[in-house]
Amino acid sequence: MTAFSFYVRVVNALDEIGAPYMIVGAFGGYPFGISRVTYDIDILVDLHEQDFDALSQAFPLPRYYADPEMMRNSVAMGIMFNIIDTGEGVKADLVPLKREPEYRIAFERRIRRKFTVGSGETFEAWVAQPTDIIIGKLKAWEEGRSNKHPNDIHAMLVFFLSGYSDYLIDLDTISAEATRLGPETLELWNQLVARAQAEVRARDA
Repeated sequence: MTAFSFYVRVVNALDEIGAPYMIVGAFGGYPFGISRVTYDIDILVDLHEQDFDALSQAFPLPRYYADPEMMRNSVAMGIMFNIIDTGEGVKADLVPLKREPEYRIAFERRIRRKFTVGSGETFEAWVAQPTDIIIGKLKAWEEGRSNKHPNDIHAMLVFFLSGYSDYLIDLDTISAEATRLGPETLELWNQLVARAQAEVRARDA
């Protein structure tokens, strides 16, 4: 089982038990233009009491580690937990919505999208809107200044401005959030928009 296949299994299990979730980060940006290889997945979840045992049963020992008490305690404390495929050495990171309350609005407006990767494998899942993925990446850049976040945002903007996306990126909403995050983040955002616009114009000229 590849890492991607394991992620699909986790998402399918959440769908089957009816547990609300949303894929965020670079993996969530695949349908919206991010093409870089990423071997991890971040899933925001809103689990309830009936979900812990059901999710654990979908990943039985000894191959998998998905302890229901660990999930229950993690959700209660608002800390991230993992479902692990010990055979392949891969894991899915699940983040309780309680830990990230500022994502509540993004969670409520999540959308259903189809994912397709280079291997040809596909699946459908609940994912953050592209506007919210970009806002999340600006927040992550503000915290750690990793270049991967501006690169991902640039890829999404070019994809959108080229007309490949069937979903709107709300540039005004992102600008307002970048302003709230601070002048350096706003400057970065403005530079990314200008660079993406120039790249699309040059290619179409």
